[in-house]
Amino acid sequence: MITSNVKKLMDDKGITIRGMVALSGLSDKTILRARSEHIVECRLYTLQTIAKFLECKVKDLFDE
Repeated sequence: MITSNVKKLMDDKGITIRGMVALSGLSDKTILRARSEHIVECRLYTLQTIAKFLECKVKDLFDE
């Protein structure tokens, strides 16, 4: 099972959903889905955008 680290990374950096929406260009629904504990599907573009915004690698966004 893959679990998301996006919420933790955002909290650690003090980044809000609203702030990420404004600066990343992703929709709030996309960010909310990526922050969910168990994510089922996510496009590579979305993962790259989130990782770039959070200044981490795509692999850091999730744990297996």
